Amino acid sequence: MKFQVIAGDSDTGARVGHLETPHGTVTTPVFMPVATRGAIRALSIRDIEEIGFEIVLSNTYHLYIRPGMEVIEAEGGLHRFMHYPGTILTDSGGYQVFSLSNLCTVHEAGVEFRSHLDGSAHFFSPEKVLDLQRIIGSDIMMVLDHCVPYPSTREHAEAAVNRTVSWARSSIEYWRRAFDSERQALFAILQGSVFDDLRVSCAERLVEMDFPGYAIGGLSVGEPAELYREMTDISLQHLPDDKPRYMMGVGSPLEILFAVSRGVDMFDCVMPTRIARNGTLYTSRGRVNIKSSRYASDSAPLDDRCDCYVCRSFSRSYLRHIFKVGEIASLIYNSYHNLFFMRSFMAEIQESIRAGRFGEVYRKYESIYGNE
Repeated sequence: MKFQVIAGDSDTGARVGHLETPHGTVTTPVFMPVATRGAIRALSIRDIEEIGFEIVLSNTYHLYIRPGMEVIEAEGGLHRFMHYPGTILTDSGGYQVFSLSNLCTVHEAGVEFRSHLDGSAHFFSPEKVLDLQRIIGSDIMMVLDHCVPYPSTREHAEAAVNRTVSWARSSIEYWRRAFDSERQALFAILQGSVFDDLRVSCAERLVEMDFPGYAIGGLSVGEPAELYREMTDISLQHLPDDKPRYMMGVGSPLEILFAVSRGVDMFDCVMPTRIARNGTLYTSRGRVNIKSSRYASDSAPLDDRCDCYVCRSFSRSYLRHIFKVGEIASLIYNSYHNLFFMRSFMAEIQESIRAGRFGEVYRKYESIYGNE
């Protein structure tokens, strides 16, 4: 993997970069659709390619639980299994272990947990999650980390930081010894909850290890927006400029813009597709709740400034109708539109940085989405 910053905004930390992987070049800032189990809900891989996404995210924990590594290995890796030719980033599954498991016991060597499906016992070590991602064949792998919920005590957050750093050290030593670094890159994950000194300490210790990239974890987990922004600022001040920076689990347009203005390059979140399945759609004029009776006889397109298949083909009235009667097509069309919006939104951000208009675009979306 190679990363190069190719343009920057003169007034903020916003930047455009090229992230080169064995499966193509990804232009950043980029939003990654979430294919948790090897698929984006309600959409086909053909849809994802048609929209123009160069990278998707999948989850090691969920793929390990189902269909299992034996199936993916027999298929020749996840790219072939899901028939996706672009770049794949896989989360390590640490967040899911701590949030979904019926029983979770943390050891210095890793974490013992039970499957959220059948209660069967399993163990993840820093080395094992890399072995699993080797089988998956992801272009970018994430280390095993310990993400604490919000709110958390300082004592709990500090212990999680120390564990995250220790696991990161084990991970990068194993990666350097046993992996093809050109084929699979490894990113560290910064933790620290909402304690600024813990985040600084975690960042400094991880940067000393010289990972190919760094992720900011443990945010957008329920903390107030002002704390999210404060911790984002603090975290980024201590991460290197020449490495890609990934903000985990953030999908709100305004929070993406804020993080981009501070120099974040990569984002992922289930929110655009999740809210789409519930009838909430992003548009150039703000959110639309397609369930509302106000659209029952509205013959206008969902967004007359959007060039996606849905907006070119259907009225608001029709989209409301199929949602209200429970047609599967509603989930497909809504999800397609929201991901098309996210792809277009990120392309607009990229172009605005190149053209020196990032502040203008920031203010535009702040006026549209700032009161939501």
